[in-house]
Amino acid sequence: MSSVQLSAFLEARMGANRLWFAKRLAANDTLATRAHQAGPYFPKPVMFRLFPELERSDKKNPDVKVAANVQGEELADPIRGVWYNSKVYGGGTRNECRFTNFGGQSSPVLNEDSTGSVALFSFLMGAAGSAVDVDIWVCVDPDEDEEIESRIGEVLPGSGVFWRYSEHFLPEFIHFGTVTREASCQLPVEKIPPEWFAKFPTGVEIFDRVLSLRPCKGLNADRALIKRRNCEFQLFQSVEEATTLPLIRDGFASLDEFLSVSHTVLQRRKSRSGRSLELHLRRVFEENGLVEGDGFDHGKTSEGNKKPDFLFPSAAAYRDETFPAEKLRMLGVKTTCKDRWRQVVTEADRIAVKHLLTLQEGVSVAQFAEMRAKNIQLVVPAAHVKRFPKEIRADLQTVQSFIDETRAIFA
Repeated sequence: MSSVQLSAFLEARMGANRLWFAKRLAANDTLATRAHQAGPYFPKPVMFRLFPELERSDKKNPDVKVAANVQGEELADPIRGVWYNSKVYGGGTRNECRFTNFGGQSSPVLNEDSTGSVALFSFLMGAAGSAVDVDIWVCVDPDEDEEIESRIGEVLPGSGVFWRYSEHFLPEFIHFGTVTREASCQLPVEKIPPEWFAKFPTGVEIFDRVLSLRPCKGLNADRALIKRRNCEFQLFQSVEEATTLPLIRDGFASLDEFLSVSHTVLQRRKSRSGRSLELHLRRVFEENGLVEGDGFDHGKTSEGNKKPDFLFPSAAAYRDETFPAEKLRMLGVKTTCKDRWRQVVTEADRIAVKHLLTLQEGVSVAQFAEMRAKNIQLVVPAAHVKRFPKEIRADLQTVQSFIDETRAIFA
């Protein structure tokens, strides 16, 4: 499939009677973890908006059947949307929604090599208020991912984007990452700094506020990283809603004016994530005894125009030919690593094994083997390890173990 076909798929399905949802397929969505989930997870608010009849606790595991088309081909049997509600109904622990009955590994939705890909679901809504069929597209290469994200903003691991196409509607973030019982980081309008309404805050300004909300004193690097990332997501959402919704409610004088606002919002979303992840990592490095300039360098040149995200202990040590190569480390940072992991292979010639941190929720066994063959060591937050296939979990490195290992080299 090509991006031309994807564009045709999108254009053919525009209309006010459709609701759309995009997500990156996790290993627990596909069959990569062999977890028998047999289909992609959907957040309950989205599933209940699509199928209001599912939102009932008087029946165990209520379900619906819906006709489906995948990559332009009609499935012989309908797929099943189900709310596994045993925790609410009683006698169980599950409380999640999924779509199942895709037909096994032959389906692009369940193929383990689709792990990390953007999957797009376009639901045709019926007159009764429920979806009557769904068209699904699973992106097969980075060009298709970028085509989707150019329209709706970045699709992050552990989050989805829900929207409908109409003149005055912008895609809505839906976060379904780590669940926490602590207070939300969403700010009510009256607590948002007035200057943020005049000019949307920079990533650094948002990050500084996150640090005040989530000091994370005493937490290890993995937990601090996830708690602050979740907090930042909530904070960003609340500021975006407070500053952008009034513009939408007031309406636009022209289509160009609307497109200008939409473009600004989408570009802001797209540029936020990778940069913010690097800010979070700099902070946890410092909290764990690695000092910038004398423990690590961020965004400095290795050789030529190559610029790894992080070099340890410093860029100066890297460029010093007398400094032992075995004491050098580099860390690439990719929110998602499917296909993008290859970008770090040549970023630091003196370093044999390249470390790569990602928030992607799983990779296929075959893709992991390819990474290892290219001397890539994958680093993931500890809470994400269980989202990878069992065969490779022992070969993953957590954020804290990477820091401890790196710090020990210079002790």
